[in-house]
Amino acid sequence: MQLPKRVKMVEVGPRDGLQNEAQVVPAEIKIGLIDRLSRTGLAAIEGGSFVSPKWMPQMADTAEVMRGIRRQPGVCYPVLVPNLRGLKRAIEVGVEEVAVFGAASETFSRKNINCSIAESLDRFGEVCEEARKHGLRVRGYVSCTLGCPYEGDVDPANVAWVAGRMMELGCYEISLGDTIGVGTPGKAQTMIEAVAGKVQIERLAVHFHDTYGQALANILAALQMGVSVVDSSVAGLGGCNYAPGASGNVASEDLLYMLKGLGIETGVDLNALVEAGRYICAALGRPSGSRVAKALESSGDPATTRH
Repeated sequence: MQLPKRVKMVEVGPRDGLQNEAQVVPAEIKIGLIDRLSRTGLAAIEGGSFVSPKWMPQMADTAEVMRGIRRQPGVCYPVLVPNLRGLKRAIEVGVEEVAVFGAASETFSRKNINCSIAESLDRFGEVCEEARKHGLRVRGYVSCTLGCPYEGDVDPANVAWVAGRMMELGCYEISLGDTIGVGTPGKAQTMIEAVAGKVQIERLAVHFHDTYGQALANILAALQMGVSVVDSSVAGLGGCNYAPGASGNVASEDLLYMLKGLGIETGVDLNALVEAGRYICAALGRPSGSRVAKALESSGDPATTRH
């Protein structure tokens, strides 16, 4: 299959990237990051999460962040909601899209969201039904699609079943996540092929962590299957508590550089993206996890950036 002519990049840095940070990141820094990302040409930027502060203290200020950002026309700012209570809070801050988060591994589901896969789907059904009443779109995440820290290999049929049920419940798009970053291109294509039997390929997205350095290769393999939506995190922010040595999400700068080299349009400006990465890395007091950002920093050469 030919590569897509255009890819939508979904920026997850402000939520998935920052949620595991040990140091508290002030709301004004998060607002500054999202506002900078809003000026890059990105069409979707995750703003935060309305999960209980007990489980995700870094996201406790999501309402303040969402009220403080300068929303740009044509940019969507989805937030993660685990239940109806979270959805209510999201509606109060005027979001247009929410996301629900499930798993293809029973053990991971119980460890991560404290319920079985079946229970999580019942909960998501309630969220989707209520969201529809308010005209909101719901995106579904499936974690552990290529491996689980507790169960090891995950059967692609399990991933397909969970993704299919999420679609039936009303999710407009399903993001398939390699949560611990153990996937390889062949396994990624096998999994996507299985899921495509339940969900149209046009309604699938991929979300790869780069623990073993396979994220870009896995993304290319997904593009070859017809996937045209990819999640990424500026400066490679993020990680997984269950994968020692995990280097976080694939860096948005690295993804964009690869897509540019393939002649795939994105509408995103690389220099502006690099600047947003520099901003948050300075605030966190550490270097960028993006190889492209480091290379541009060393060379001092601006890139030809907008597609």
